[in-house]
Amino acid sequence: MKQEYKLICLDCDGVLVEGREFWMDVHKAFGTHEQGKMLTEKYLYNDYKKLVEEVAHKLWKGKDAKPFLDLVKNRKYMKGIKEFFDFIKKKGWVCAIISGNDLSLSRRVQKDFGVDYVFANELVIKDGKVSGKYNWMVGAGRERKAKIIEDLCRKLGIDLNEVIYIGDTHYDIEAFKTVGKAIAFNAESEELKKLAHVVVDSQDLRDVIPHLET
Repeated sequence: MKQEYKLICLDCDGVLVEGREFWMDVHKAFGTHEQGKMLTEKYLYNDYKKLVEEVAHKLWKGKDAKPFLDLVKNRKYMKGIKEFFDFIKKKGWVCAIISGNDLSLSRRVQKDFGVDYVFANELVIKDGKVSGKYNWMVGAGRERKAKIIEDLCRKLGIDLNEVIYIGDTHYDIEAFKTVGKAIAFNAESEELKKLAHVVVDSQDLRDVIPHLET
């Protein structure tokens, strides 16, 4: 019997928009790349709260937000994104972005393509400056992404087997293990590819569409 799907969840960086390292690009824009790289390597996987404190609360606090806002505004969409979302709307699926990048970038995708739910981290900007506040709903991803999917399914009354997830990095591994159909798109992680039900080595979202039909 053919599996019917009701919910599609998507990573953002490297899937819906070009470029995978949004926060490192923010570091470059703010002139803090070397410090950011060091702090990320030290805290990303074992103490995300400490990483937030060192970067958002200390390193970036008070900086002019324009370089950050320009990155959000100018990030290019992945090829085929309009056709991809047109297909999702045609299917009538609920759609959610679950991303470790910034909420404002995911909101931009939501506004342009009619995404139902967005879950992402948020660098809070106030009066044109980085406020020092950072809301990390998704954190580095991993288990948090899986938990968000589970919670959303409970809210919507959808079974996990009725969920498709599309991701590209090791931050998506736990989400891949949670859903009924996992698609690795434009993936850099060999571990992720091994867990995927479908691997699409492409940078054009139209190439994913045939795999959503089956």
